Amino acid sequence: MNAKVETPSRLDHLKWLVVFAIIAVGVVGNSYYAGESLLYRVLALVFLAAVAAGIALTTQRGAAFREMLKEARVELRKVVWPTRVETGQTTAIVIVVVLIVALILWALDSLFAWIIASLIG
Repeated sequence: MNAKVETPSRLDHLKWLVVFAIIAVGVVGNSYYAGESLLYRVLALVFLAAVAAGIALTTQRGAAFREMLKEARVELRKVVWPTRVETGQTTAIVIVVVLIVALILWALDSLFAWIIASLIG
């Protein structure tokens, strides 16, 4: 974790302004060209999103985000994933417990319904 705090430069502010402008162009353009083919509009939006993301990743916050993703990837490699057999056994246990709880709730509901029916007459 980074302990030092850096203030964003004017260039970062300009980059974020460009990113928001690109997003606004995408939103307005998608509305303006509503009569065009959906494929073309989606391709244009994907392109604009990629350009905006590329610009955003060059800012200080973007660099911090990239660093966090790298660290998350390292941590993900450390995870010991369960085997297929362990996954199947855990799934079976969860299903059995859910069925047992469902039966208990059904029994309680039936009991309360019977008690209420007896009281109301």
